[in-house]
Amino acid sequence: MLIKLAWRNIWRNPLRTLILLGVMIFGLMSVIAMMGLMNSFYSNMINNAIKWQTSHLKIHDSRYPDDPDIHFTVSHLSQLKAELDQQSLVHAWSGRHLVNGMIASARSVRGVTINGIDPLTKVTPLKARITEGEWLNDLGRNPILVSQKTSERLNLRVGSKVVLTFNDDKGALTGGAFRVKGLFKTPSSTMDDNHVYVRKGDLSKLSGIKGVHEVAILLNNPEEAPRFVNTLAQSFAPDIREQWLIRDWQTLNPVLKTMADSAEVFNRVFLLIFVVAMMFGIVNIVLMSVFERTREFGVLMAVGMSKRHIRFLIMLESGLMGVGGTTLGLIGGILLVSYFQSTGMDLSQFGDGLNGLGIDSVLYPSVSFQEYAMAFIAVSLATLLSGLYPAHQILKYNPVDAMSEKH
Repeated sequence: MLIKLAWRNIWRNPLRTLILLGVMIFGLMSVIAMMGLMNSFYSNMINNAIKWQTSHLKIHDSRYPDDPDIHFTVSHLSQLKAELDQQSLVHAWSGRHLVNGMIASARSVRGVTINGIDPLTKVTPLKARITEGEWLNDLGRNPILVSQKTSERLNLRVGSKVVLTFNDDKGALTGGAFRVKGLFKTPSSTMDDNHVYVRKGDLSKLSGIKGVHEVAILLNNPEEAPRFVNTLAQSFAPDIREQWLIRDWQTLNPVLKTMADSAEVFNRVFLLIFVVAMMFGIVNIVLMSVFERTREFGVLMAVGMSKRHIRFLIMLESGLMGVGGTTLGLIGGILLVSYFQSTGMDLSQFGDGLNGLGIDSVLYPSVSFQEYAMAFIAVSLATLLSGLYPAHQILKYNPVDAMSEKH
Protein backbone atom coordinates (compact mmCIF):
# COMPACT_ATOMS: atom_id res chain seq x y z
CA MET A 1 0.00 0.00 0.00
CA LEU A 2 2.75 2.45 0.94
CA ILE A 3 4.61 1.75 -2.29
CA LYS A 4 1.48 2.42 -4.33
CA LEU A 5 0.79 5.61 -2.37
CA ALA A 6 4.39 6.80 -2.74
CA TRP A 7 4.28 6.18 -6.50
CA ARG A 8 1.10 8.26 -6.85
CA ASN A 9 2.58 11.07 -4.77
CA ILE A 10 5.66 11.19 -6.99
CA TRP A 11 3.55 11.83 -10.09
CA ARG A 12 1.23 14.41 -8.58
CA ASN A 13 3.44 17.03 -10.09
CA PRO A 14 4.87 15.36 -13.22
CA LEU A 15 6.88 18.39 -14.35
CA ARG A 16 8.77 18.67 -11.06
CA THR A 17 9.44 14.93 -11.01
CA LEU A 18 10.67 14.90 -14.61
CA ILE A 19 12.98 17.85 -13.97
CA LEU A 20 14.50 16.06 -10.98
CA LEU A 21 14.89 12.81 -12.93
CA GLY A 22 16.46 14.69 -15.84
CA VAL A 23 18.99 16.36 -13.55
CA MET A 24 19.86 13.01 -11.97
CA ILE A 25 20.13 11.16 -15.30
CA PHE A 26 22.28 13.69 -17.12
CA GLY A 27 24.29 14.48 -13.99
CA LEU A 28 25.14 10.82 -13.42
CA MET A 29 25.94 10.34 -17.10
CA SER A 30 28.36 13.28 -16.88
CA VAL A 31 29.97 11.88 -13.73
CA ILE A 32 30.45 8.45 -15.33
CA ALA A 33 31.83 10.01 -18.51
CA MET A 34 34.26 12.09 -16.47
CA MET A 35 35.33 9.04 -14.47
CA GLY A 36 35.95 7.18 -17.73
CA LEU A 37 37.91 10.08 -19.17
CA MET A 38 40.10 10.41 -16.09
CA ASN A 39 40.72 6.64 -16.05
CA SER A 40 41.83 6.74 -19.68
CA PHE A 41 43.86 9.90 -19.04
CA TYR A 42 45.92 8.33 -16.28
CA SER A 43 46.15 4.82 -17.77
CA ASN A 44 47.27 6.22 -21.12
CA MET A 45 49.91 8.35 -19.45
CA ILE A 46 51.20 5.37 -17.47
CA ASN A 47 51.13 2.95 -20.41
CA ASN A 48 52.95 5.40 -22.67
CA ALA A 49 55.57 6.06 -20.01
CA ILE A 50 56.14 2.31 -19.71
CA LYS A 51 56.27 1.87 -23.50
CA TRP A 52 58.57 4.77 -24.27
CA GLN A 53 60.57 5.44 -21.11
CA THR A 54 60.72 3.02 -18.20
CA SER A 55 59.60 -0.37 -19.61
CA HIS A 56 58.47 -2.69 -16.79
CA LEU A 57 62.02 -3.10 -15.51
CA LYS A 58 65.43 -1.64 -16.25
CA ILE A 59 68.88 -2.86 -15.32
CA HIS A 60 71.86 -0.51 -15.10
CA ASP A 61 75.30 -0.59 -13.66
CA SER A 62 74.87 0.43 -10.01
CA ARG A 63 76.87 3.63 -10.65
CA TYR A 64 75.18 4.67 -13.88
CA PRO A 65 71.99 6.46 -12.63
CA ASP A 66 74.03 8.89 -10.49
CA ASP A 67 76.84 9.30 -13.01
CA PRO A 68 75.90 8.28 -16.60
CA ASP A 69 79.50 7.71 -17.60
CA ILE A 70 80.02 5.95 -20.93
CA HIS A 71 82.25 3.36 -19.23
CA PHE A 72 79.53 2.15 -16.81
CA THR A 73 78.08 -0.68 -18.87
CA VAL A 74 76.01 -3.61 -17.57
CA SER A 75 78.45 -6.34 -16.50
CA HIS A 76 77.98 -10.11 -16.93
CA LEU A 77 75.72 -9.45 -19.90
CA SER A 78 75.96 -12.97 -21.31
CA GLN A 79 74.73 -14.50 -18.04
CA LEU A 80 71.92 -11.95 -17.86
CA LYS A 81 70.87 -12.72 -21.44
CA ALA A 82 70.71 -16.45 -20.70
CA GLU A 83 68.58 -15.88 -17.59
CA LEU A 84 66.13 -13.51 -19.30
CA ASP A 85 65.68 -15.87 -22.25
CA GLN A 86 64.55 -18.68 -19.98
CA GLN A 87 62.21 -16.60 -17.78
CA SER A 88 58.58 -17.28 -18.75
CA LEU A 89 57.45 -13.94 -17.32
CA VAL A 90 59.65 -11.99 -19.76
CA HIS A 91 57.83 -10.91 -22.92
CA ALA A 92 60.78 -9.10 -24.51
CA TRP A 93 64.03 -7.42 -23.54
CA SER A 94 66.60 -5.23 -25.21
CA GLY A 95 70.06 -3.88 -24.43
CA ARG A 96 70.73 -0.24 -25.29
CA HIS A 97 73.96 1.67 -25.83
CA LEU A 98 73.38 5.24 -24.60
CA VAL A 99 75.43 8.35 -25.27
CA ASN A 100 74.69 12.01 -24.56
CA GLY A 101 75.83 14.13 -27.47
CA MET A 102 74.92 16.65 -30.16
CA ILE A 103 73.17 16.36 -33.49
CA ALA A 104 74.07 18.95 -36.11
CA SER A 105 72.67 19.81 -39.51
CA ALA A 106 73.51 22.63 -41.88
CA ARG A 107 70.89 24.71 -40.09
CA SER A 108 71.28 24.11 -36.35
CA VAL A 109 72.67 22.02 -33.49
CA ARG A 110 70.79 20.30 -30.64
CA GLY A 111 71.70 18.27 -27.59
CA VAL A 112 70.20 14.75 -27.64
CA THR A 113 70.46 11.30 -26.11
CA ILE A 114 71.76 8.94 -28.77
CA ASN A 115 70.17 5.51 -28.40
CA GLY A 116 72.02 2.59 -29.92
CA ILE A 117 69.40 -0.13 -30.36
CA ASP A 118 68.93 -3.53 -31.91
CA PRO A 119 66.71 -3.06 -35.02
CA LEU A 120 64.89 -6.27 -34.09
CA THR A 121 63.88 -4.96 -30.65
CA LYS A 122 60.29 -5.53 -29.53
CA VAL A 123 60.45 -3.53 -26.30
CA THR A 124 59.36 -0.15 -27.66
CA PRO A 125 56.75 0.20 -30.44
CA LEU A 126 58.88 2.77 -32.23
CA LYS A 127 58.73 0.89 -35.53
CA ALA A 128 54.95 1.44 -35.67
CA ARG A 129 55.49 5.18 -35.17
CA ILE A 130 57.53 5.77 -38.31
CA THR A 131 55.74 8.50 -40.26
CA GLU A 132 58.19 8.90 -43.14
CA GLY A 133 60.99 6.73 -44.45
CA GLU A 134 61.88 3.31 -43.09
CA TRP A 135 62.81 1.50 -39.91
CA LEU A 136 66.44 0.67 -39.18
CA ASN A 137 67.87 -2.39 -40.91
CA ASP A 138 71.27 -3.86 -41.79
CA LEU A 139 71.48 -1.95 -45.08
CA GLY A 140 73.37 1.28 -45.58
CA ARG A 141 76.04 3.07 -43.59
CA ASN A 142 75.15 4.82 -40.36
CA PRO A 143 71.36 5.23 -40.68
CA ILE A 144 69.56 7.31 -38.05
CA LEU A 145 65.98 7.88 -36.94
CA VAL A 146 64.95 11.36 -35.79
CA SER A 147 61.61 12.70 -34.65
CA GLN A 148 59.41 14.93 -36.77
CA LYS A 149 59.94 17.66 -34.21
CA THR A 150 63.72 17.43 -34.50
CA SER A 151 63.51 17.30 -38.29
CA GLU A 152 61.54 20.54 -38.33
CA ARG A 153 64.00 22.30 -36.04
CA LEU A 154 67.05 21.10 -37.96
CA ASN A 155 65.39 21.33 -41.39
CA LEU A 156 65.81 17.62 -42.11
CA ARG A 157 64.02 15.14 -44.32
CA VAL A 158 64.53 11.49 -45.20
CA GLY A 159 67.98 11.20 -46.81
CA SER A 160 69.40 14.30 -45.12
CA LYS A 161 72.89 14.11 -43.64
CA VAL A 162 73.56 14.91 -39.97
CA VAL A 163 76.65 14.75 -37.77
CA LEU A 164 76.59 13.23 -34.28
CA THR A 165 79.32 14.29 -31.85
CA PHE A 166 80.07 13.01 -28.32
CA ASN A 167 82.93 11.95 -26.07
CA ASP A 168 84.42 8.52 -26.71
CA ASP A 169 85.93 6.03 -24.25
CA LYS A 170 89.10 8.11 -23.93
CA GLY A 171 87.20 11.34 -23.26
CA ALA A 172 88.08 12.76 -26.67
CA LEU A 173 85.49 14.39 -28.87
CA THR A 174 84.44 12.05 -31.63
CA GLY A 175 81.60 11.81 -34.07
CA GLY A 176 80.32 10.53 -37.34
CA ALA A 177 78.12 11.37 -40.28
CA PHE A 178 74.70 9.71 -40.35
CA ARG A 179 71.95 9.74 -42.93
CA VAL A 180 68.28 10.10 -41.92
CA LYS A 181 66.57 6.77 -42.54
CA GLY A 182 63.17 7.68 -41.13
CA LEU A 183 61.11 10.12 -39.09
CA PHE A 184 59.01 9.13 -36.09
CA LYS A 185 56.42 10.70 -33.81
CA THR A 186 55.60 9.38 -30.32
CA PRO A 187 52.90 10.52 -27.86
CA SER A 188 55.59 12.30 -25.81
CA SER A 189 56.90 15.58 -27.15
CA THR A 190 59.67 15.49 -24.53
CA MET A 191 60.93 12.18 -25.88
CA ASP A 192 60.66 13.39 -29.46
CA ASP A 193 62.70 16.43 -28.53
CA ASN A 194 65.55 14.63 -26.82
CA HIS A 195 66.13 11.24 -28.47
CA VAL A 196 67.54 9.90 -31.73
CA TYR A 197 68.07 6.24 -32.63
CA VAL A 198 70.90 4.50 -34.43
CA ARG A 199 72.12 0.93 -34.73
CA LYS A 200 73.87 -0.27 -31.60
CA GLY A 201 76.86 -1.56 -33.54
CA ASP A 202 77.43 1.77 -35.32
CA LEU A 203 77.37 3.72 -32.05
CA SER A 204 79.61 1.20 -30.28
CA LYS A 205 82.29 1.55 -32.98
CA LEU A 206 82.37 5.32 -32.63
CA SER A 207 82.32 5.36 -28.83
CA GLY A 208 84.93 2.61 -28.45
CA ILE A 209 82.77 0.97 -25.79
CA LYS A 210 81.39 -2.54 -26.12
CA GLY A 211 78.32 -3.60 -24.22
CA VAL A 212 75.13 -1.82 -23.19
CA HIS A 213 74.30 0.83 -20.61
CA GLU A 214 70.82 -0.40 -19.84
CA VAL A 215 68.68 -3.47 -20.32
CA ALA A 216 64.96 -2.76 -20.73
CA ILE A 217 62.51 -5.57 -19.97
CA LEU A 218 58.82 -6.02 -20.76
CA LEU A 219 56.82 -8.60 -18.81
CA ASN A 220 53.77 -10.59 -19.82
CA ASN A 221 52.05 -9.44 -16.62
CA PRO A 222 52.92 -5.89 -15.46
CA GLU A 223 51.56 -6.65 -11.98
CA GLU A 224 54.47 -9.03 -11.47
CA ALA A 225 57.12 -6.30 -11.92
CA PRO A 226 57.90 -5.67 -8.20
CA ARG A 227 58.15 -9.40 -7.47
CA PHE A 228 60.21 -10.10 -10.59
CA VAL A 229 62.86 -7.61 -9.44
CA ASN A 230 63.57 -9.87 -6.45
CA THR A 231 63.21 -13.06 -8.49
CA LEU A 232 65.76 -11.89 -11.05
CA ALA A 233 68.19 -10.62 -8.43
CA GLN A 234 68.08 -13.91 -6.51
CA SER A 235 69.00 -15.79 -9.70
CA PHE A 236 72.56 -14.45 -9.50
CA ALA A 237 75.36 -14.58 -6.99
CA PRO A 238 75.61 -11.63 -4.55
CA ASP A 239 78.85 -10.36 -6.09
CA ILE A 240 77.10 -10.09 -9.49
CA ARG A 241 73.82 -8.54 -8.43
CA GLU A 242 75.66 -5.95 -6.32
CA GLN A 243 77.08 -4.57 -9.57
CA TRP A 244 73.58 -4.00 -10.96
CA LEU A 245 70.70 -1.72 -10.13
CA ILE A 246 67.42 -3.49 -10.98
CA ARG A 247 64.33 -1.27 -10.75
CA ASP A 248 60.70 -1.63 -11.77
CA TRP A 249 58.70 1.15 -13.40
CA GLN A 250 57.24 2.37 -10.12
CA THR A 251 60.72 2.86 -8.68
CA LEU A 252 62.06 4.42 -11.87
CA ASN A 253 59.21 6.92 -11.98
CA PRO A 254 57.36 7.20 -8.63
CA VAL A 255 55.12 9.90 -10.10
CA LEU A 256 53.42 7.25 -12.26
CA LYS A 257 52.44 5.22 -9.21
CA THR A 258 51.10 8.35 -7.55
CA MET A 259 49.05 9.12 -10.65
CA ALA A 260 47.61 5.62 -10.73
CA ASP A 261 46.42 6.06 -7.15
CA SER A 262 45.21 9.59 -7.86
CA ALA A 263 42.77 8.40 -10.53
CA GLU A 264 40.78 6.39 -8.00
CA VAL A 265 40.84 9.22 -5.46
CA PHE A 266 39.72 11.76 -8.08
CA ASN A 267 36.78 9.59 -9.15
CA ARG A 268 35.59 9.18 -5.58
CA VAL A 269 35.90 12.89 -4.81
CA PHE A 270 34.09 13.81 -8.04
CA LEU A 271 31.30 11.34 -7.26
CA LEU A 272 31.04 12.69 -3.70
CA ILE A 273 30.66 16.27 -4.96
CA PHE A 274 27.90 15.18 -7.33
CA VAL A 275 26.11 13.19 -4.61
CA VAL A 276 26.19 16.08 -2.13
CA ALA A 277 24.95 18.59 -4.72
CA MET A 278 22.21 16.19 -5.80
CA MET A 279 21.12 15.60 -2.19
CA PHE A 280 20.52 19.32 -1.71
CA GLY A 281 18.34 19.37 -4.83
CA ILE A 282 16.32 16.33 -3.82
CA VAL A 283 15.84 17.56 -0.25
CA ASN A 284 14.53 20.86 -1.60
CA ILE A 285 12.08 19.22 -4.00
CA VAL A 286 10.85 16.63 -1.48
CA LEU A 287 10.48 19.34 1.15
CA MET A 288 8.30 21.39 -1.20
CA SER A 289 6.23 18.32 -2.01
CA VAL A 290 5.77 17.43 1.66
CA PHE A 291 4.74 20.93 2.79
CA GLU A 292 2.19 21.09 -0.03
CA ARG A 293 0.56 18.02 1.54
CA THR A 294 0.72 19.07 5.18
CA ARG A 295 -3.07 18.72 5.64
CA GLU A 296 -3.02 15.26 4.09
CA PHE A 297 -0.34 14.11 6.50
CA GLY A 298 -2.42 15.57 9.34
CA VAL A 299 -5.38 13.47 8.22
CA LEU A 300 -3.20 10.36 7.98
CA MET A 301 -1.92 10.92 11.51
CA ALA A 302 -5.46 11.60 12.75
CA VAL A 303 -6.80 8.31 11.36
CA GLY A 304 -4.02 6.39 13.08
CA MET A 305 -1.02 6.16 10.73
CA SER A 306 2.12 6.03 12.85
CA LYS A 307 4.95 8.49 12.48
CA ARG A 308 7.20 5.60 11.54
CA HIS A 309 5.01 4.79 8.52
CA ILE A 310 4.81 8.45 7.48
CA ARG A 311 8.62 8.74 7.68
CA PHE A 312 8.95 5.57 5.64
CA LEU A 313 6.45 6.90 3.06
CA ILE A 314 8.41 10.11 2.51
CA MET A 315 11.72 8.25 2.31
CA LEU A 316 10.12 5.79 -0.09
CA GLU A 317 9.10 8.63 -2.40
CA SER A 318 12.65 10.04 -2.52
CA GLY A 319 14.07 6.51 -2.79
CA LEU A 320 11.86 5.58 -5.75
CA MET A 321 12.86 8.74 -7.59
CA GLY A 322 16.50 8.09 -6.74
CA VAL A 323 16.58 4.46 -7.85
CA GLY A 324 14.70 5.32 -11.06
CA GLY A 325 16.94 8.24 -11.91
CA THR A 326 20.09 6.37 -10.95
CA THR A 327 19.17 3.33 -13.04
CA LEU A 328 18.42 5.41 -16.12
CA GLY A 329 21.52 7.55 -15.57
CA LEU A 330 23.67 4.45 -15.18
CA ILE A 331 22.29 2.92 -18.39
CA GLY A 332 22.92 6.20 -20.20
CA GLY A 333 26.44 6.38 -18.78
CA ILE A 334 27.24 2.82 -19.85
CA LEU A 335 26.00 3.54 -23.38
CA LEU A 336 27.99 6.78 -23.53
CA VAL A 337 31.22 5.15 -22.35
CA SER A 338 30.67 2.19 -24.70
CA TYR A 339 30.26 4.57 -27.63
CA PHE A 340 33.52 6.40 -26.92
CA GLN A 341 35.30 3.11 -26.25
CA SER A 342 34.60 2.09 -29.83
CA THR A 343 35.10 5.47 -31.54
CA GLY A 344 37.59 7.14 -29.21
CA MET A 345 37.41 10.65 -27.80
CA ASP A 346 39.28 12.97 -30.13
CA LEU A 347 41.18 15.62 -28.14
CA SER A 348 43.52 16.62 -30.95
CA GLN A 349 42.71 20.30 -30.39
CA PHE A 350 44.62 19.89 -27.10
CA GLY A 351 47.27 17.71 -28.77
CA ASP A 352 50.30 19.85 -27.93
CA GLY A 353 49.43 20.01 -24.25
CA LEU A 354 48.61 16.30 -24.06
CA ASN A 355 51.81 15.32 -25.88
CA GLY A 356 53.75 17.36 -23.36
CA LEU A 357 52.36 14.98 -20.72
CA GLY A 358 52.99 11.91 -22.86
CA ILE A 359 49.30 11.31 -23.62
CA ASP A 360 47.72 10.35 -26.94
CA SER A 361 45.34 12.85 -28.53
CA VAL A 362 42.65 10.15 -28.89
CA LEU A 363 41.52 8.56 -25.63
CA TYR A 364 39.27 5.58 -24.99
CA PRO A 365 37.32 6.00 -21.72
CA SER A 366 36.86 3.00 -19.47
CA VAL A 367 34.87 2.50 -16.28
CA SER A 368 35.19 -0.66 -14.19
CA PHE A 369 32.28 -2.66 -12.82
CA GLN A 370 33.30 -1.62 -9.30
CA GLU A 371 33.05 2.05 -10.26
CA TYR A 372 29.61 1.54 -11.81
CA ALA A 373 28.49 -0.26 -8.65
CA MET A 374 29.97 2.45 -6.43
CA ALA A 375 28.11 5.17 -8.36
CA PHE A 376 24.80 3.27 -8.26
CA ILE A 377 24.98 2.49 -4.54
CA ALA A 378 26.19 5.97 -3.53
CA VAL A 379 23.54 7.86 -5.51
CA SER A 380 20.68 5.50 -4.56
CA LEU A 381 21.59 5.63 -0.88
CA ALA A 382 21.93 9.41 -0.98
CA THR A 383 18.47 9.86 -2.50
CA LEU A 384 16.95 7.54 0.08
CA LEU A 385 18.53 9.51 2.93
CA SER A 386 17.36 12.76 1.33
CA GLY A 387 13.87 12.01 2.61
CA LEU A 388 14.92 12.08 6.27
CA TYR A 389 14.96 15.85 6.72
CA PRO A 390 11.57 16.53 5.04
CA ALA A 391 10.06 13.68 7.08
CA HIS A 392 11.49 15.12 10.29
CA GLN A 393 10.04 18.54 9.48
CA ILE A 394 6.51 17.28 8.78
CA LEU A 395 6.50 15.06 11.87
CA LYS A 396 6.98 18.12 14.08
CA TYR A 397 3.28 18.89 13.51
CA ASN A 398 0.54 17.35 15.59
CA PRO A 399 -2.53 16.15 13.65
CA VAL A 400 -4.74 19.15 14.52
CA ASP A 401 -2.15 21.77 13.53
CA ALA A 402 -1.34 19.90 10.36
CA MET A 403 -4.99 19.70 9.27
CA SER A 404 -5.48 23.40 9.91
CA GLU A 405 -2.41 24.37 7.90
CA LYS A 406 -3.22 26.31 4.73
CA HIS A 407 -1.05 26.50 1.62
